[in-house]
Amino acid sequence: MSDLQELSAADYEKLGLFYLGRPWNLEANQPLPGPLLYDSRDLLTHALCVGMTGSGKTGLCIGLIEEAAIDGVPALVIDPKGDLGNLMLTFPDLVPADFLPWVEEEAAARQGTSRQELAAREARKWRDGLASWGEGPERIRRLREAAEVTIYTPGSTAGRPLAVLASLAPPPPVVRDDEELLRERVGTTAASLLGLLGIDADPVRSREHILLSNLLQQAWSAGTALSLANLVQQVQQPPIAKVGVLDLDTFYPEKERFALAMALNNLLASPGFATWMEGEPLDVDRLLYTPEGKPRVAICSIGHLS
Repeated sequence: MSDLQELSAADYEKLGLFYLGRPWNLEANQPLPGPLLYDSRDLLTHALCVGMTGSGKTGLCIGLIEEAAIDGVPALVIDPKGDLGNLMLTFPDLVPADFLPWVEEEAAARQGTSRQELAAREARKWRDGLASWGEGPERIRRLREAAEVTIYTPGSTAGRPLAVLASLAPPPPVVRDDEELLRERVGTTAASLLGLLGIDADPVRSREHILLSNLLQQAWSAGTALSLANLVQQVQQPPIAKVGVLDLDTFYPEKERFALAMALNNLLASPGFATWMEGEPLDVDRLLYTPEGKPRVAICSIGHLS
């Protein structure tokens, strides 16, 4: 690490090194000279960040995400607490007007000042604080230009909604061409759909699971997308004559299939379920990159969900 300490900001930006702050002298309780850098090549697969409440876990992870974004690395962030939206609060100019919308009248009143003056204080505090750690407006601007930050809110229109089930699109060719991977995807999707209906289905014994799996397998093997509406229709009138060696009506009589179709239709018609059908498709590639190919920090905020 000592060799890295001598690098300038321009150097470590070029080399893909993450700036995490400065080394800290525990005895003197003050920072040491030089940046604390992390070689992003060491962050290969999994990592675990642990610490006491208030020890700075979230701050460290936000720093890693920002450093990755500056280097053009996208991120998919699951936010169960609702505090990672702070990644959007980047103000390159660090002027009072940037902070003013986030200053509450009550907070200013408690400090015996106006919102405008409190915003000016916050702007000075952040400008001086960042400068003391070797950070300036130019790095904030670089971060803003390098990646787009978007907040997705599945099941809600508070942020950008995600259409979790608007389309049961076929998996990519690399999955469709692998029999085992396709079978796994089909089984997981069928189980998930039945789970929404409150049906805990055994993949081997459940007629519901076997029927949905056959319908998904046939469509996806042909590269065809399904919607829930299509699926309701196909449950009533399946495009298959046999399941295994049994004819369809012996395996799963039409009257009983109608009950499953009704359950799926009720899910589709439920006003509370409508928000799960709106917004952008739940597609990881589209979450990680904009249509223009710009890296994205996609924050999936789920704190509002049960």
